[in-house]
Amino acid sequence: MAFVLTLRVLLGGFFALTGAAKLCQLSAPESEQMKALFLQFAEVFPLKVFGYQPDPMNYQTTVGWLELLAGLLLVVGPPMLQEISNLFLTLLMMGAIFTLASLKESLSTCIPAIICLGLLRLLDICQALGQTKKVDRYRRKKTPSMLKKPWEQRVSSCRL
Repeated sequence: MAFVLTLRVLLGGFFALTGAAKLCQLSAPESEQMKALFLQFAEVFPLKVFGYQPDPMNYQTTVGWLELLAGLLLVVGPPMLQEISNLFLTLLMMGAIFTLASLKESLSTCIPAIICLGLLRLLDICQALGQTKKVDRYRRKKTPSMLKKPWEQRVSSCRL
């Protein structure tokens, strides 16, 4: 359980920081580099085949807010919102991998997105296994004697 909590906090913090970096443009060189990247990303946007191509600045802002909010919810949100934020971040990482592959970027450029996607999936699997264990524990409870069938009560009283 400590592993899941640590992984969730690290991933959530990472995504919250990367989202904040996309929203806050502190220095000019990094800001211009980010704008140039999102110009390229908008050119290969997955929904372009359906006729939708986003404005690069709105695209950057949307991705930044999504990463920031989903990262924060992954850390401090209730379990249902943690699962939803994990889903959004998983979809976002799949989109990032698609975008980088469409731009024919090198594998070393894609590795951070692939690792993040793998860690998000690992977190999802660990949380699902944790919920399964909770269900098993509840099933193992003994039934109260008043819910037992009459012949079961007689058998248990005979053993005393």
